[in-house]
Amino acid sequence: MPTFDVVSEVDMQEVRNAVDQATREVGTRFDFKNTDSTIELAGHELRLHSSSEDRMKALDQVIEEKFVRRQVSLKALEHGKVEPAAKGTVRQTLTVRAGIDADHARRLNKFLKDTGIKGISSQTQGEQLRVSGKKKDDLQAAIAALKGEDFGIALQFTNFRD
Repeated sequence: MPTFDVVSEVDMQEVRNAVDQATREVGTRFDFKNTDSTIELAGHELRLHSSSEDRMKALDQVIEEKFVRRQVSLKALEHGKVEPAAKGTVRQTLTVRAGIDADHARRLNKFLKDTGIKGISSQTQGEQLRVSGKKKDDLQAAIAALKGEDFGIALQFTNFRD
C-alpha cells in the first residue's frame, strides 16, 4: 500500500548559520551602532535584545531576511511579545517550531478527510502524519491539496513509498 509522511522539520544548522550571519550584519551596520543589539541562540529559542522597539523591528527583519536566504521557512518562527528590559531596553523571544503538534495534526487529518479523495487514510505518529492510500495518484493528489492550503506551519513530504 503506497504511503508518505507529512513532517515539519527545521534544519538547526541552517538556523545557526542564519543567526551567525545576522549577528555579523548587526555588528557592521551603521544603524545598529550603540544600540547594544544582540541575538542569542539557545536550543530552539532566539533571544533578541535591543535599545528600542524600532531597532527590535529592524533586528527581527534582519533575522527573517537571513532565514529566507538560508531557505528556512518563516512559518517555523513563532514570535513572542516585545517586553521591556533593564535600563529602557527591550527584548523578544523567537521560538523555532519543529514537528507537528496535536492541534495541527487534527486539522491536517480533518482536511484530508474533507478533500473527498477516495481510499486515503491518515494517522498521527508522534510529530508526523502518515498518509496511506490505494493508489499512488491519490497520494499525489493529497500532497497537492496539502500544498495548496496554509496550515500555519512548514510542511515537508517525505518517505514516499510505492
